[in-house]
Amino acid sequence: MITSTSNAKIKNIIKYAKSAKERKKADVFLVEGIRMFVEIPKELLVETYVTESFCGKNQAVLSDVQYELVSDHVMTAMTDTKTPQGVVSVVRRMHYTMEEVCGIKQRNAVDANGQMPLVIALENLQDPGNLGTILRTAEGAGVTGIIMSRETVDIYNPKVVRSTMGSIFRVPFCYVEDLVDSIKKLNALEYVTYSAHLQGTTFYDGNYRNPTVFVIGNEGNGLTNEMSNATSQKIRIPMLGKVESLNAATATTVLMYEALRQRLN
Repeated sequence: MITSTSNAKIKNIIKYAKSAKERKKADVFLVEGIRMFVEIPKELLVETYVTESFCGKNQAVLSDVQYELVSDHVMTAMTDTKTPQGVVSVVRRMHYTMEEVCGIKQRNAVDANGQMPLVIALENLQDPGNLGTILRTAEGAGVTGIIMSRETVDIYNPKVVRSTMGSIFRVPFCYVEDLVDSIKKLNALEYVTYSAHLQGTTFYDGNYRNPTVFVIGNEGNGLTNEMSNATSQKIRIPMLGKVESLNAATATTVLMYEALRQRLN
């Protein structure tokens, strides 16, 4: 059993938990908790650390996994949660191309669910909870994938990973150097790109049955003018009362599920 936070492996994991730079350098990220642990594809699993109490209660899920025991105080140091669940894994990062995320090569063909590509583009989102929620909801809404600007919060942030509830392993995503340029390329490929904008037309009027991209902006500032001007159309979600806008994850959910409603009918 590892009982000291001075252990070299534990020191690395603490670095991964705190630093996006260290995660990127090692090409790994951390997965905490039993619900996420059972979602990890075996080919991506690098290392697993468990407490003695977790091991005693969860032998079934550990039966075909190599793991190391750590003391409770070491487990606490390895995680950023107030009540650690007793299991932390080091996992290899996924790598997707923009073509894979957006379904570019098969944009004129339907996927396994009979749906055309549906892409979410995120410009400079900063809240880990928002990004995790969007990724989780995207899976439920049949989204093809998610593309993000470099300034968007790290998708491998432990808070983001927890919020995805496993969807991070099933929804393709990538960061792009120039999101505006990427949107222009999708326009040229006859994807219809929509920016969520207060000056847009009501989103209920759109047709989202063809290859579609919804572009969502920063929580506080919305989309940059350059980005909103690069999209094919500007759309807005109607608001009653004194509410001017919705939370970024909520707005994305509304748009995704309207697209899903249309595609299922």
